[in-house]
Amino acid sequence: MAFSSITRALQRSPLTGELLTKLNQQGRLVLNGVARLPKGLVSSALALAQKRPLLVITATLEEAGRWATQFEAMGWDTVHFYPTSEASPYDPFDQESEMTWGQLQVLADLLALRAAGEDGASRKLAVVATERALQPHLPPVSALEPYCLRLELKQEINFKALGQRLATLGYERVTVVETEGQWAQRGDIIDVYPVASELPVRLELFGDELERLREFDPATQRSLDAIDHLVLTPTQYGSVIVEHLRQQGKLDGLLSEAAQEGLASGIIPEGTRRWLGLAFANPASLLDYLPENTLMAVDEVDQCEAHSDRWLEHVEDHWQEVNSASPIDGEAAVQLPKIHRAFLDTLSDAEVFPRVDLSEIAEANNGLNLSSRPVQAIPHQFGKLAESIRKECDRKYAVWLASAQPSRSVSLLQEHDCPAQFIPNPRDFNAIDKLHVQHVPVAVKYSGLAELEGFVLPTFRIVVVTDREFFGQHTLATGGYVRKRRRAASKQVDPNKMKPGDFVVHRSHGIGKFLKLESLVLNNETRDYLAIQYADGLLRVAADSVGSLSRYRAASGQAPVLNKMTSTAWEKTKGRAKKAIQKVAVDLLRLYAQRAKMEGFAYPVDMPWQQELEDSFPYQATPDQLKAVQDVKRDMESDRPMDRLVCGDVGFGKTEVALRAIFKAVTAGQQVALLAPTTILTQQHYHTLKERFAPYPIQVGLLNRFRTVTEKKDILQRLKTGELDVVVGTHQLLGKGVAFKGLGLLVVDEEQRFGVNQKERIKSLKTQVDVLTLSATPIPRTLYMALSGVREMSLITTPPPSRRPIKTHLSPHDPEAIRTAIRQELDRGGQVFYVVPRVEGIEETSAKIREMVPAARIAIAHGQMDEGELESTMLTFSNGDAEVLLCTTIIESGLDIPRVNTILIEDAHRFGLSQLYQLRGRVGR
Repeated sequence: MAFSSITRALQRSPLTGELLTKLNQQGRLVLNGVARLPKGLVSSALALAQKRPLLVITATLEEAGRWATQFEAMGWDTVHFYPTSEASPYDPFDQESEMTWGQLQVLADLLALRAAGEDGASRKLAVVATERALQPHLPPVSALEPYCLRLELKQEINFKALGQRLATLGYERVTVVETEGQWAQRGDIIDVYPVASELPVRLELFGDELERLREFDPATQRSLDAIDHLVLTPTQYGSVIVEHLRQQGKLDGLLSEAAQEGLASGIIPEGTRRWLGLAFANPASLLDYLPENTLMAVDEVDQCEAHSDRWLEHVEDHWQEVNSASPIDGEAAVQLPKIHRAFLDTLSDAEVFPRVDLSEIAEANNGLNLSSRPVQAIPHQFGKLAESIRKECDRKYAVWLASAQPSRSVSLLQEHDCPAQFIPNPRDFNAIDKLHVQHVPVAVKYSGLAELEGFVLPTFRIVVVTDREFFGQHTLATGGYVRKRRRAASKQVDPNKMKPGDFVVHRSHGIGKFLKLESLVLNNETRDYLAIQYADGLLRVAADSVGSLSRYRAASGQAPVLNKMTSTAWEKTKGRAKKAIQKVAVDLLRLYAQRAKMEGFAYPVDMPWQQELEDSFPYQATPDQLKAVQDVKRDMESDRPMDRLVCGDVGFGKTEVALRAIFKAVTAGQQVALLAPTTILTQQHYHTLKERFAPYPIQVGLLNRFRTVTEKKDILQRLKTGELDVVVGTHQLLGKGVAFKGLGLLVVDEEQRFGVNQKERIKSLKTQVDVLTLSATPIPRTLYMALSGVREMSLITTPPPSRRPIKTHLSPHDPEAIRTAIRQELDRGGQVFYVVPRVEGIEETSAKIREMVPAARIAIAHGQMDEGELESTMLTFSNGDAEVLLCTTIIESGLDIPRVNTILIEDAHRFGLSQLYQLRGRVGR
């Protein structure tokens, strides 16, 4: 809510009152000469001033994502990002389930708002969508609403009827709920994972009455917060469309015999959305679901129209092609009604809502020119920036500083006679108003993911300065649609995932074999038990006491000998294990005593800048990340040289741990070397460090094959003299000609990728400096050393909150599957990695992909390319100027491009297990 005070100031401006009067009289307002951030602030102020919901229409999914991200800081209670597909509505396959579920999530909330009536009128709701949301693509409200099941506390529920209703909605019955679209029943408890919710919900009944509704963690199955109601939507639109076709008698002939059999058993056939026009005379758009008092803002009408026209051209050709094509075996020839419409026609449907058209380019005689202009970006020239801010204050303008490190920004301005002040609570309006009356710039903390650019808005007498103007920082995030979802990882044994025949270890009885999960009635109470077979009988363990069980693990694949419950063999085994542990402890104690004699550099405790840097992290740090950072700092602050392995899954945030350690070392006056195995990974680390360290006087250098001989000489000289604080590089850092003035910390990323000779050189450095090693797949020797205590180890086992589980499919080479996978990813505004095992034949593969997906822009990257060409290709792909990167394993280690969410690996059998695991981790970030 960093910008709440700015939107409040805009709401209270006399100009806002005049604009609202004009809007109410004419129903439409045209504002031009306004950039993206002030567009969001002004449209938010207009909607919030009249307590209206706000709908923003943009040209592309990427631009919609940028709007949604900045809205989250502008005082809205709820911000929805409504995803839309680039696919034709007449395609014979369904859009990606994530996209459908994302739409249903928004629609469920809008329907709940309609049901709440006046009670929901006070809720501040903003929805961002593309112009595609104005196209007819949904069942009418009257058709979808009956399929939305609303459950409230104290409601009477019939188990059998609810089960049938869930089946009608497309929910699958399972033993344990793990993903969207599933439900399960255990006694008087029903678990269901609505596709329109971030978390599954547990229904607890007392008799037939719904006594309690609580969200729960799908990984641990533990109940979380209580909620007062639940809205269940269909899992897809197909069930609604099929049912209406059946009622109208139009279903016969549309389906093949196999599809009819599948439908009879509850399987909705693929591609039913192409029959939307057959099922409904007037299919709906998002507009039909909005509250009547919604304010609509259209961003860059001309761009929306141009983007829509390109899509319409493709769809028109496809519609004519589909209607002229021969019918598939078993299906009758059907003429699909035309449902796509011109953009201006869809916009005319929106005339029932007051509308604001927004444009960045000022146009004479067309609306009101707000005369927004950018603040000049002069990074690190704080004197000039302070002078320009003072000038704005002298003109009686209200100035805000939006910064991820506001305390530092304020202190820099104060050093140049600009008396700014940081307000920790952005909703402390009285303090902010008081400072603005005194013409003092106000700093607020913003460490989100929105792309911010400072601006001067003279018509409202407002100035906003961001980190871009202070330090040259840009956002680390990329556009595209990622559906929000909270997720937690489980470390417990889940009895529902155990298969009959699995071996388990009981704390008191030893090794047994799991037979089955059964329900027994004792004292009129039904409980679930795990039946465990032992050598001398059967043991039943209550399902709620699984803490006493753990899975049996062994290096060999041989079946273990079952223990006897009546024997003392298990107690003797535990005794021997305790003695072995004691021996290891004594050996470790001796080893640590030897290591303790070595003295290294003891770093001071955290300085103020350290906290500011950590607060500027735009994501929510996981508990394991924070613990790993704490472990590393503790090691660095001791006088014993650090040798720590940070082990965590790909994409779990190991780099952030290293970044904080690097910053601590540099602020203590030490040099840092970051060693990475590939040129591309060093480029990525270099840009990340430059971006995060931009507000601070830290010099970062890069040493890899992309650097010229002259640049390399300069870097080596600056390392020797101490001018360079951090150097990022490949194995070139281990060369004999590399000398440091005062190397204090060595960070080794993906240590398993370095050879024996390189590791020996690393060892020679380790005796003098602290060493931090990062790896998702450490080699056995490194892992053994960490597990045995020779090296310290920190584990990062919890994924970031927004990280989705990666779905892996193994299939024969199928051009149609490749085409579908690429097209679906491109539809959601994402990018694709296509990995091949060899450079030979890569051009032919590119031609095949181009033939399958003609609209895709393809880039090629491999290790045999010229340095400049490879760097240019990777930059092109990172910036989103190419959608498909056809490459070798050059992308394997550490590469982080969040927009890439699909990876296709050709001839997967030619890769190693570690390679496949690392490649798999390049997506879902």
